[in-house]
Amino acid sequence: MYPREEVATYREVVRLHQQLTEEIVRYKNEIHALLVVLFPEFYQVFADPTRASALTVLKAYPSAQAMREADPKALSQMLREECPGHYGRQTAETLVRLAQCSVSSGQATQARSSSMRILCDQLEHTQSNLKLLQQEMERLLDNDPKVKGVLSITEMGPMTVAVLRAELGDLDRFVRMEQVVAYVGLDLQVKQSGKWKGQTKLSKRGSGRLRRILYLAALRSIRLSTSPFGLYYHRLVERGMKKGMAVIAVMRKLLIVAAHLIQTQEDYNAGKVGVQAVS
Repeated sequence: MYPREEVATYREVVRLHQQLTEEIVRYKNEIHALLVVLFPEFYQVFADPTRASALTVLKAYPSAQAMREADPKALSQMLREECPGHYGRQTAETLVRLAQCSVSSGQATQARSSSMRILCDQLEHTQSNLKLLQQEMERLLDNDPKVKGVLSITEMGPMTVAVLRAELGDLDRFVRMEQVVAYVGLDLQVKQSGKWKGQTKLSKRGSGRLRRILYLAALRSIRLSTSPFGLYYHRLVERGMKKGMAVIAVMRKLLIVAAHLIQTQEDYNAGKVGVQAVS
């Protein structure tokens, strides 16, 4: 049985978002690795060499050797255009000076410089595509009446809601909320074999991606002093529950509230979350 069009759309958007995000991390790591070899002193000027202004400079001067040959006037003009009021002649002169006394290896500089330029281009292109995808996700959420209430939950951002819609699918197939909790793998199971009875742990069935994003939402709620989910967590801890189990309880609470709002299309009311303890 194929999922509904809206669910299939959410799944594709979430899948592509994860893919682009992972590619961005990989490109950034590779840029860092190359920079250590080509021009390690670059970090003294740009703490984050993957920011937009730093990428522009690296594409033009990808190595200490290239920076040594740079025209400070042209470089300062480039910096002023990228970050007006932040960088200029002084920064350009600093970069050239650092390049002149760089401890870069000097090996395979030309090939590594080409790699640096390509990586910078790929990173910028992927970041641009991710931005377009995020805009598409926002339009998708704006036109989905089922998520209006969930989007009002401070602890859940657009990405969290999109993952909920993608991973939970058609909620009408669930009769009770306990089934939703079990589907996500947040139900408790006792591991046992014969006469041996082990610890009570999460079943961890279903979507690991959804559990991870609920975990992050739970942590956000704990840090928010006004969050009813955070208050719920602190109440459970005060009553003696271990912190790890209290976080899981918050994850379940977030899931149940979100699933209910998606099913009923009701508005979110923080006062109805409650702070009663659960086992």
